[in-house]
Amino acid sequence: MASFFKKKPETTEAAGPETIVCPACGREISKKEAEKNKYVCYECGSYFRVRTKNRIKMVADAGTFEPWFEDLESANPLDFPGYEEKIAAAKEKTRLHEAVTIGRCQIYGEETVLGICDARFLMSSMGHVVGEKIALAVERATERKLPVILFCCSGGARMQEGIVSLMQMAKTSAALKRHSDAGLLYVPVLTDPTTGGVTASFAMLGDIILAEPGALIGFAGPRVIEQTIGQKLPEGFQRAEFQLEHGFVDAIVERKDLKMTLYRILELHRARTGYANFDPLRDAECLQPTELMKERATKAKPLSAWEKVKAARKVERLASVDYMDQIFDHFMELHGDRQFRDDPAIVGGIAYLDGQPVTVIGVHKGKDLKDCMRHNYGMPSPEGYRKALRLMKQAEKFHRPVITFVNTSGAFCGMEAEERGQGEAIARNLYEMAALKTPVLCLMIGEGGSGGALALAVGNEVWMLENATYSVLSPEGFASILWKDGKRAKEASGVMKITAHDLKELGVVEEVIPEYGMADEPALESISRYMKGHMKEFLKKQDKKTGEQLAAERYARFRAF
Repeated sequence: MASFFKKKPETTEAAGPETIVCPACGREISKKEAEKNKYVCYECGSYFRVRTKNRIKMVADAGTFEPWFEDLESANPLDFPGYEEKIAAAKEKTRLHEAVTIGRCQIYGEETVLGICDARFLMSSMGHVVGEKIALAVERATERKLPVILFCCSGGARMQEGIVSLMQMAKTSAALKRHSDAGLLYVPVLTDPTTGGVTASFAMLGDIILAEPGALIGFAGPRVIEQTIGQKLPEGFQRAEFQLEHGFVDAIVERKDLKMTLYRILELHRARTGYANFDPLRDAECLQPTELMKERATKAKPLSAWEKVKAARKVERLASVDYMDQIFDHFMELHGDRQFRDDPAIVGGIAYLDGQPVTVIGVHKGKDLKDCMRHNYGMPSPEGYRKALRLMKQAEKFHRPVITFVNTSGAFCGMEAEERGQGEAIARNLYEMAALKTPVLCLMIGEGGSGGALALAVGNEVWMLENATYSVLSPEGFASILWKDGKRAKEASGVMKITAHDLKELGVVEEVIPEYGMADEPALESISRYMKGHMKEFLKKQDKKTGEQLAAERYARFRAF
């Protein structure tokens, strides 16, 4: 990836009629081979900037792109000397109407509005025609109920237009807000470079934000930062990988996978009614446990409360990602809270449940010591809860059910979590989940520790694996507070009513999920079959309910305690 972090010129140096020189590694490569490789250097992996016509070829179905608003006339609002000549020269050089080309096309048959910014046209700076074309296209997309995909690339505002250029930020953002309020999908794809006023407007307002590898993405570019405040930036700063780690993009997608990724996103967001759009061929599948697992279940000995505490904490216990992989199809992970970071303790995204799109969110502790450390042992930080809430609100917008898998000893309690508002993040999840106008199903699959677990468990129904636990505090903490003796944890676990069967009697959970002995790798298929069948039954029960009815039922559920 190191080659991505070098400055990229607008064009590659011509080495001959059949070859070009890669600006990153300096090697001479075949033009035809580079084109076959989606304009990626096959020697070093560096991404070349793509011309509009080539981008359309790579993304749109052949012959389906229909350009819009190519007759808009440019003006010189500040009477800036030489501006008209610059526009005329850019048009002559690129054979483009303006820095953005926008229109309607199909991607593997899915209709969408598609826009492409081209860096060759005045560094794709945003003038009034660029803003007008985008705003008009988004307005037309809203009228026709179409999704919008914009390939973003820009040096920022067009200086020759001054304050008029600045107004395009507000204008395009306002159009996208109306498009979003109509329940429609917007996907920006951030390419190299995406900076300035474009980053601070339409580039960062997507439901799902994608980026190309190594793309420079930032508000103030590196040169501006260095010249303004004298700050030297580290290698990789503001690149796509940096933005993914810091929670501002959902995924980095290689060019070879981009068209299929966009198609999958469009298909997932195709308009549907109800919450049980299952594939009829798969709906009849047998979801019962295997005979081997039935036999194993009969041999399992009942566990005491303390033994269940220890079972729930085992590293080898099945994790949320195990159930996600087994139950759902085509899971697409989405990253980041759009504010600070992507918390690896929370894994979330979109998938199919036998044809029905769902949003799936899970707490992930890790599978071994190294993995546990990377996932902070399943203790979410504020940005993890904010990522989860972002995905749940997105699910509400697109009428997707939400399914959560909870396994956490509790929210992370470090100093940095307090500095970033851990209590507020948990409270906000409780507040917003209570009113989500879409079905919410929550599964306690291991430990359910205090408010850190509840922040992902405000559901229309809450289910529990038979050896999972769910409690106000750990038994050790409970014993320390009430009896001043943490060593009495075993005793505390027996009086706290923290097991699945105890909590079903109390009405805290609706369903106890059998583990067929123990929730380990051999039991994965049978537990997943049970979960999947019951998930589908749950969604069939919710299918004809309105969003208001679902929120009211959830409110009544918790109001009863």
